[in-house]
Amino acid sequence: MTTVGIDAIEIWTGNLKLDLPGTFAPQKGEDPEKYTKGLGLNASSFPDSYEDIVTMGANAAYRLMDRKGLEPEDIGRIDVATESSFDNSKPVSTYVAGCLEQVYEGDFHHANKGERKFACIAGTQSLDDAYNWIKAGRNRGRAALVIATDTALYARGDAGEATQGAGAVAMLISEDPSLVELSIEQGYGSADETDFLKPNQQFPSVDGKRSVQVYLARMREALEDFESIAGDSHPDQYAYIPFHTPFPGMVRKAGLLGYRHMIRDTEIEDDLAAEIGRQPRAEAFDDDEAFREALREYMDSLKETETYQDWYAKTIDPTLTISREVGNWYTGSVHVARASVLKHGLENELDLTGSKLLVGSYGSGAEAEIHAETIQEGWREEIGALNVDEQLAARYNLSWDDYEEIHDAHNHEMDVDIEPRTTPEAEFVFDGWGRMGERKYTFVE
Repeated sequence: MTTVGIDAIEIWTGNLKLDLPGTFAPQKGEDPEKYTKGLGLNASSFPDSYEDIVTMGANAAYRLMDRKGLEPEDIGRIDVATESSFDNSKPVSTYVAGCLEQVYEGDFHHANKGERKFACIAGTQSLDDAYNWIKAGRNRGRAALVIATDTALYARGDAGEATQGAGAVAMLISEDPSLVELSIEQGYGSADETDFLKPNQQFPSVDGKRSVQVYLARMREALEDFESIAGDSHPDQYAYIPFHTPFPGMVRKAGLLGYRHMIRDTEIEDDLAAEIGRQPRAEAFDDDEAFREALREYMDSLKETETYQDWYAKTIDPTLTISREVGNWYTGSVHVARASVLKHGLENELDLTGSKLLVGSYGSGAEAEIHAETIQEGWREEIGALNVDEQLAARYNLSWDDYEEIHDAHNHEMDVDIEPRTTPEAEFVFDGWGRMGERKYTFVE
């Protein structure tokens, strides 16, 4: 059977950086550790005045195509996942294709183009669409280009302001992939929720506490649904578990929940019983509240065990290295997490070929998806081609005044014209407005 998965990946981070402990925390009168230890973030990436979801997505896609030696005729599908779209009709994928056609002789007139929206999970849903398109035999030998691109900005003073970020991830989906093969098995957890939404507004409305609860509930449902077809999961089964990462602190909660679920009725639970007891079972309690309280106490104890902490350090923590420096990328965040673990493997000279990832995607509103991925033989070459470290080091470090100006410049409700903080080079840039109010773009050599 032909394998299908991610053949290549590229990342494009916003050209600006906001230092959270050094710049943001002092202005908020906060302890820097609230951000570095509490949220798990060191910095956020921001788009310069000439950057937006189109330029970042097109730049990531162009770098991927150029590195792989691809032409437009090799791509049969372009899907863009975003929750930062500025048009309710024309998809971002058409803008991206228009950008790419400026630097290639051919065109993408033959390619199916679309835009996916379901908060942060839309990037994974676009991956699923491309996978199904290829598996159905409708691709005619062509690959799919999936782009997750967002400017995850919040209103000034919002509780989510510190988690902001901006960037894009471009992925090439093909037969016989070099990076990871996607599993046939998937699990879902979905419900009508109002934890995070943008009802005809640019900046989100967020119920932070509720959002964490919904995130964990949907992840649990998705894992149970995945196991119903793939069999029970075990902590030793997966080399890494990349989660959707709005901020690393939330992943700590998801990791603990997943671990507790996977060790139930295993030798690991047995080994820990002398130290913290066995997991509470609902049937042993007269009411739900007593059961939930016992479960909370068990998880608090589990979190402090050396067994769990060692597992977390090995399996989860390496997924967070890039996210700590860029913040939340909405649709791209779980795909940044995947890149982080593979980058970790390359830097530590690990033999990951054949190892499995368990990928947990989430989108508010709300849905979670769990699927597995198998790392392929060509992963080292693909991850070695990433230049994300160079991009992060080259970002312009915003002062507080810079930050206030650049945030206002990306507020759709404000008409702010500011000088860019960086000089674009070999990249697509926003270049003004067209006759019908459309955004225009050009490639700067």
